[in-house]
Amino acid sequence: MEPMETQVQEVLDKLRPFIQRDGGDVELVEIVDGVVRVRLLGACGSCPSSTITLKAGIERALVEEVPGVTEVEQVL
Repeated sequence: MEPMETQVQEVLDKLRPFIQRDGGDVELVEIVDGVVRVRLLGACGSCPSSTITLKAGIERALVEEVPGVTEVEQVL
């Protein structure tokens, strides 16, 4: 794993219990030029709040904690 990928995975692992508590999960798909692409699984895939979870939760944490991350996109 690349260093950035390892850091991203560590942050996702910290967030995962909160996402799983609501019946969902998150999976790292790829990182391209600072853009992290994730797939929201389970209840998160169809939840109307998933965009808020993605941007306010996951993206904010990754941008703050992993140098070089600029954005998070959801992959369906």
